Amino acid sequence: MGDISVARSLAGFVGSLSLAEVPPPVVETASLLALDTLGNALAAVPEDFGRAVLGAAERLGGPPESTLIGRAARTSAANAALANGTLAHGLDFDDTREDAIVHTGSVAVTTALAVGEAVGASGQQMLEALIAAVEVMCRVGLAVPGRFHARHFHPTALAGGFAAVAAAAKLRRLSEDQLVNAFGIAGSQAAGIIEYLTDGTWTKRLHPGWAAHGGIVAVALAESGMIGPETVFEGAHGFYQAFAGGHDDARLRGLLATLGHTWEIANLTFKPYPCGSIAHPYMDCALRLRERHRLDPGQIVAIRCRTAEGPVPRLWEPLAAKHAPPNGYAAKFSLPYLIATMLVRGRAGLAEFTYAAVRDPAVLGLAARVTYELDATIDYPRRFIGDVRVRLASGEEIVERQEHSRGGPEHPVTWAEAEAKFRGNAGLVLAAGRVDELVRRLGRLREERNVSDLARCLVP
Repeated sequence: MGDISVARSLAGFVGSLSLAEVPPPVVETASLLALDTLGNALAAVPEDFGRAVLGAAERLGGPPESTLIGRAARTSAANAALANGTLAHGLDFDDTREDAIVHTGSVAVTTALAVGEAVGASGQQMLEALIAAVEVMCRVGLAVPGRFHARHFHPTALAGGFAAVAAAAKLRRLSEDQLVNAFGIAGSQAAGIIEYLTDGTWTKRLHPGWAAHGGIVAVALAESGMIGPETVFEGAHGFYQAFAGGHDDARLRGLLATLGHTWEIANLTFKPYPCGSIAHPYMDCALRLRERHRLDPGQIVAIRCRTAEGPVPRLWEPLAAKHAPPNGYAAKFSLPYLIATMLVRGRAGLAEFTYAAVRDPAVLGLAARVTYELDATIDYPRRFIGDVRVRLASGEEIVERQEHSRGGPEHPVTWAEAEAKFRGNAGLVLAAGRVDELVRRLGRLREERNVSDLARCLVP
């Protein structure tokens, strides 16, 4: 395998993937991913950023081949994926592959749906495309865990373009050489800095949509004869050198060797809260402390958390800013706010990230008492843990720790739980009958004759 380029190894897998050879539990998870992703996208339609990206996609236009979620207008597949991918990730309610720290569905599902509509694909073909995309995206990130973030890039933005290429190329039936070229083109498009952390602005929301858009464009270019570097990943001037400062070739080759045998889609974590996934175990700890000890926030003197160094720039620092996030989006990446809202309110749903909610003096007063200490023994990003220690006015200290995220392989989400989340999200913009129909169709996605019938249900 060492003589075969990374891009060609991935292309061979994508081209040969057949749903008949995918284990049934993996196919079920793929359907669950579609359910979760599309529900998250629907919930974002009324949001300011949702209206902005949908309006932009409408103006960009193109042939009316694909659905804009929540809108009657149709656009080109690339522009539909731009909007739908942004919607799917914009509330930070979407899945995560923890070790790679990538959000897969917002790229894989939206690309597979948009291109699937354009080519008249079946549900089975859509599932093949989104599974291929997830497997590629996870491996691109797993090769260099934590290193994209360390260089101030968003891993989803960087790896997402390759996932979109996999999905779009699978549906458009590119040859292996064309697919290798499309990967090469996507590598030159890769981008996505995390400066949004400074002020809670919206660029992170856009990253999966832009990656999906770019991947579809890369496939169109390759299909038309454009060529790209075959050593886009491992080359001396390639993707890993540029964005991660290099890579461990043995690790990367090991990940490629598992294609078609180990299914990374089975290792996704589905979110119970609409905020940064690294925070979720801490939030669960805070909720258990509140419920088990019937805590009165007024009796809490201090809260201290143990954390690995990796999440500090995103969730903890600058600490003064995290104690009082300027808006709801910034609050999604503030562990002091997230822990405080769980202790004060006992919940963290979409309503806890409005502008009014993040100005609540009771929550901010408690958030100001939250600090952290570094623990080098935490195996981040391989594991997302929670560790919350509360000191009370009585002098008593109470502690909760959690070793894994809920919704992940150790505590998998059930279809019933995913359906309940979907109904809550989709019901914000769709009538109950339409929500019921989507649940039925997504539950039997493999049997859909044409995904355009499914996509029509995503419009009020």
